[in-house]
Amino acid sequence: MSDVRPATAAEAEWNAGDLGCGELVLELWGRMQALAPGGVLRLVARDPGAPADIPAWCRLTGHVLMSGVPPVYLIRRREQ
Repeated sequence: MSDVRPATAAEAEWNAGDLGCGELVLELWGRMQALAPGGVLRLVARDPGAPADIPAWCRLTGHVLMSGVPPVYLIRRREQ
């Protein structure tokens, strides 16, 4: 068995449930800061605004939205 993880494997996971946009992005910021640069977070967000909010937040912060099929999002931390 290999210790190599697939390129899309997440180093962290967070189920934000129905958490609204303001609280969601504040908590998301902290969780992304906790990851090493290039690390991937698997986020589950069921808030109705998440499909618009998560991509916009990624664009504004420089993180990469690798996959965004609601309610699951894979976000790679920027390399900074």
